[in-house]
Order: sequence, then C-alpha cells, then structure tokens
Amino acid sequence: TGLGAFTVLTGGLVIIAVRTPEFLPVFLVVVPAASLLVARLRARLRTHNERFRHEVEALSSRVTEMTRLIPVTRAHGLEGKALRRMDGTLDRLLTSGMRLDLVNGRFGSLSWVVLNVVGVLVLAGAALISYYDVWGVTAGDVVMLSAFLTTLTNSTTTLAGLAPVVTKGLESVRSVGEVLQAPELEDNEGKKELTALRGAVAFEGVGHLYDSDGRPAVSDFTLSVEPGETIALVGASGAGKSTVLNLVIGFLRPTSGRLLLDGHDMNTLDLRTYRRFVSVVPQESILFDGTVRENVAYGMDEADEETVRGALRDANALEFVDRLPRGLDTLVGEHGARLSGGQRQRLAIARALIRDPRVLVLDEATSALDTRSEALVQQALARLLRGRTTFVVAHRLSTVRGADRIVVMGEGRIQEIGTHEELLAGGGAYAALHSGQVA
Repeated sequence: TGLGAFTVLTGGLVIIAVRTPEFLPVFLVVVPAASLLVARLRARLRTHNERFRHEVEALSSRVTEMTRLIPVTRAHGLEGKALRRMDGTLDRLLTSGMRLDLVNGRFGSLSWVVLNVVGVLVLAGAALISYYDVWGVTAGDVVMLSAFLTTLTNSTTTLAGLAPVVTKGLESVRSVGEVLQAPELEDNEGKKELTALRGAVAFEGVGHLYDSDGRPAVSDFTLSVEPGETIALVGASGAGKSTVLNLVIGFLRPTSGRLLLDGHDMNTLDLRTYRRFVSVVPQESILFDGTVRENVAYGMDEADEETVRGALRDANALEFVDRLPRGLDTLVGEHGARLSGGQRQRLAIARALIRDPRVLVLDEATSALDTRSEALVQQALARLLRGRTTFVVAHRLSTVRGADRIVVMGEGRIQEIGTHEELLAGGGAYAALHSGQVA
C-alpha cells in the first residue's frame, strides 16, 4: 500500500510538472505540509505506540506466567486471585490502547481536513485562472488538476496513515483474548462446599482412561488412606503414578470407581473449596517474576512478615533469603532465574507450608537436586509432612523409605503395598527396583 501510494504521488507530480508547471509549487507545498504534520505528531505517536507495545508485552508475559502457574493455581484454589491479577494488566492495556486510538483518530482527522481544504482552494484557484484565461490553463487542465488532486491527496493521506499502525500489537491482543475467553471445563456450580477437611482419602476401584488412549492409565486402584498418613507411589515411567496424583488434586476425574474425601464422593464436591486444603510441590518449582515474599505468600494476602519468615525457616530457606540483597523483597527473576535449583525448591516448600494444608502432593520434589540441596530439602519436607495426608511420587527409592506405606505400581495397577522393610523382605517388584538402584 505504501509503495503504491508513493508511486502514484511521484507520477502525478511529474505529469503536473510537464502539463501545468505553474501549479507544481502548490503541490510541492501540500506534500511537505503533510510531511510536517506527520513529523509534528510523530513524537506523540511514538510515545503512545511504545507504551501500548509495552503493555501488550506485559500482557503476553502475564498470560505465559499464568499458564505456567495453572497447576499451582488450580491445586490451591486461587483462580480468583489469578484472574484479578490478570484484570489489572488488561485494564492498563485497555487504557493505553484507548489513548493510542484517540491520538490516531485526531491525527487522521486533522490530516484529512487539512489536505481536503487545500484541495478545494487549489481547485477554486484553477477554475478562476482558467475562467480569466491566465497562463493558458484550459478547462481540461482544471479537470486534470481536480482528478490528480484527489488522487494525490488520497496517496498522501495513505502515506501519513501508515505512521500509527500497530497491527502486530493488535493481533497479539486478539490472540490473548481467545485464550482468556476459553470456556471453563470444570463444573463446580451447585456442588457441596468443604469448610473443613481431615484428610481421609479412599480409592474404590478407581480407573481413568484418557480420551486419546485405548488403554486405561489407572485401573482397579483401591486404597484407603488415613488422615496424616504418607503414601509413596513408585514404579516405572508410565505406571500411572502421575495420574493418581492428578486424581487426588482433582485435575482428573475417575472414569470408573469412586474417589472419596472424608467419605464424600469427589464428584459431588466443589473442588475449588477442596483445593484450599491442598498444597502441591512439583518436580520443577514454579516461581513467577516477583519478590520472594510474593512467591511464598502467593494467594495468602493476609500473611504477615512473621508468618512468611516462619514458613521460610521451616523450609530451610530463611538463611539464604536473609543473605539476598533485599531479603524478602528481592526479585527472583522470571521462572526464579536468579536462584539455584535447591533454593527454588525450598521456596516452593515454604509456599506449601504457609498454607498449612491437610493434603500434600509431592511430585519428584528432589529429583533434580545435588546432594547438599537434597539434604536441606528432605529436612524441610520432613517438617512439611507432619500430621498431613501426603502422596509422594519418587524414582529414587531412598527418598521414600520413611513413608508409612509404599505403593508399587505397574501398568496402571497396584502390584504391592507395604513398608520399605516389608517390601524388601517380600522379594517382589519393589525389591527388584531397589536392587537395581543400589547396583
């Protein structure tokens, strides 16, 4: 569009210079005047475009962050908190976009008015000159000038209108809008709300079949867990351990059998109220670009400094946090990039501790740590597990030997259940896994 407008503008000026050179200065004034108008407003346009672009980038970053935090957000029942944070970003983007549109509207209107007023004046002048037979301008020349004036005005307006275009930003907003407006798949309306939870979990012949797979990920899973009991899930990759964890959190629903929480069928419960009593420590700590305080107290706005420091102390994290430049108010960077793996994991444990959960889910919480970091994390986990119903998934059997019961899984089914000593003495699947790791 811009190249075509420039070609038409140049060609028109050449023809006018050949046919009616007396009018060329007029057109040479109109074009620079339009350019001057663009230059005068360019600074304001650049400022507003830059602000809008920054807000679009901030929104894109926030959506990415929110997507990464979905497991923690849903597991802790913090959807409302996450949406409120997103609303603030959207409001700033809306304000910036409206200001940009207002400036663009004024710019386009002023350009159109100025160019058309000049066009009318030129046309009237050309008609008078032709009428009084000055410079040999004929009626045909007036028609030509009128036609060229309209064409050149449109070309100049097109070139001027290219300045404020921000198509990439608008396309990003449209894409983000599609993500944010996706329908909610979990229906909690009208279901029983939990106001307290002891932590008793019972699987009764539970099975789960993913839509994309013909083989059940979990089948005939029966297990009764008492409040405060620690259950370790071990087995080869694909055995169904992660599926069981997702069933406990409520991310997945049984396709057969029943899952009971304190005697209530999970299908009859408002899972948002259940997840207020749940904490999750994933394999890869999920931290957002904020301060240590904000990450630890995520969703706990009422938590004071002493509560945050207490959670950090129990998570063996207070010592390194106090050494940070700004302590609790130190920015951890995107994804916690300014911290080591062990430090990130201890912050994740502190975030779980501060919620005082009744049900705790640990998914390979120490698998990627060095020996020293693992020792510190294991000490913190020992404090976290006390008095809480806990489900642990681990590949390193040394990390689960203290569990009340160990569930050995294979192909979605329970193969063995017992303590570390009982399973070793039994010489079955667990003993084979253990001997393979020791060797």
